[in-house]
Amino acid sequence: MRADAPEEETRYWIGVVSAAHVKLGVSGGYAQLCHGKSAPLRRMRAGDWLIYYSPRSSYPDGEPLRAFTAIGQVVDERVYEYRMSESFVPFRRDIRYTRCKEVQIGGLLDRLSFTRGQRNWGYPFRTGHFEISREDYRTIAEAMRGGQHELGISGIE
Repeated sequence: MRADAPEEETRYWIGVVSAAHVKLGVSGGYAQLCHGKSAPLRRMRAGDWLIYYSPRSSYPDGEPLRAFTAIGQVVDERVYEYRMSESFVPFRRDIRYTRCKEVQIGGLLDRLSFTRGQRNWGYPFRTGHFEISREDYRTIAEAMRGGQHELGISGIE
């Protein structure tokens, strides 16, 4: 699938990462998920969209944040290793991030299919990476874009 793939082929994902780590990924143009594992990155395809949710400002003991912190589109099919230190070589994937603002999840809980009516709404986030519907993606992305429909997605007006 290419970055300009038809809307019905595009999939949408949530990645759970601390805000400090999200900032590193945004500045470097990459995604790194689930402590550097390759499997979540391999589930995504070029053209898919990733939204980061940050439960904390930093890992592991940062301040609680509970916010969506970045939006990006998967650039290509390449998943690669990146040596951060002698003992840590995580997998990464190139992402083209779009401008957005941080949005607290609290105001969206009743609008998202995976949290609506759920007393334990945080459960899906425990996996570190999961797929969401196009409608849920659009709800989050519009909130992060200040209600604008300028999402960089073909087919969304």
